[in-house]
Amino acid sequence: KWWWEVWNEANIPYWSGTPEEFYKLHDYAIAGVRRALPTARVGGPDSAGSGGKFMTDFLDHCLRSTNYATGEKGTPIDFVSFHAKGSPKMIDGHVRMGISNQLRTIETAFATFASYPELKGKPVVIGESDPEGCAACQGPQLSYRNGTMYSSYTAAVFARKHDLADRYGINLEGALTWAFTFENQPWFAGFRQVATNGVAMPVLNVFRMYSRMGAARVHADSSAEVPLDTIVKDGVRGDPDVGALASRDAFRVTIMVWHYHDDDVPGPDAAVSLAVSGLPSDLSSAKLTHYRIDQNHSNSYAEWLRMGSPIAMNREQYDRVEAASELTALKNAPATVSVNSGNAKLDFSLPRQGVSL
Repeated sequence: KWWWEVWNEANIPYWSGTPEEFYKLHDYAIAGVRRALPTARVGGPDSAGSGGKFMTDFLDHCLRSTNYATGEKGTPIDFVSFHAKGSPKMIDGHVRMGISNQLRTIETAFATFASYPELKGKPVVIGESDPEGCAACQGPQLSYRNGTMYSSYTAAVFARKHDLADRYGINLEGALTWAFTFENQPWFAGFRQVATNGVAMPVLNVFRMYSRMGAARVHADSSAEVPLDTIVKDGVRGDPDVGALASRDAFRVTIMVWHYHDDDVPGPDAAVSLAVSGLPSDLSSAKLTHYRIDQNHSNSYAEWLRMGSPIAMNREQYDRVEAASELTALKNAPATVSVNSGNAKLDFSLPRQGVSL
């Protein structure tokens, strides 16, 4: 069941040979993997960005050219992969995210794959999918990482990945974050990671929310969402993006709602009126669980700041931060919601950079 690829970002100086030398390496490596494990899933090229001419030349080689290792036509390709990154900057003393940069890369790659009939239905993997490119770097433009800017960005961008996949008929298998643990570092040191000293950061709670969603996506729209073409072209620079992603399984409907803006500055709460239709007509009420990520929920960083940003924590402090890191339900949320003729409604306030499930 393992997924195999040969090299990382061979379209930039991580690879010092020619493209043709890379194709030869790729063909021999894939032949070796398949000889050892005939059922292995093989692909690539995990390019930096959408890959441009490198990507199309690679696909042309795998699909239509002579295999260096076997002499036959083509190289096995079970999936295609690329990387997509945003581009945050410091603007007037605050961070401005670059969600449009990441989404434009994804759209370009999807359009490229859709132009190859041989790739129809092939799984696509975004091998690195992040707000920017350097997990190990630190700096003021990367200060979004510890708090709710990172979590709200992640909610907003993943929904648009699905929208773009639908637009281009792409079988989006998944997306990976290039984030990892930095050991023996201070608390909330500013690296791109999903946990600090073993304690989950707010962004990890978005992934925990996704894990609670059903496998079947259902239609959801919002009067306050930024349209797909606008967010791809310009990002979220005017009104905030208050959007929704919804799913269902046999006995649940799950709706993620976010309140995102590219600029990391304060803003008013969003007054959300959520309407759900198509529920069983014989229901009179349904159980409601409302999870939240904001300054007061599912947020270890905010709790650490409230404690005065201790460099070394005692056991009581650690327990407080660890408890704050868990995905948390709103305490004042109703336990049930009324259902009338298959319809339900829920009104709530969602702070800027907040995410609800």
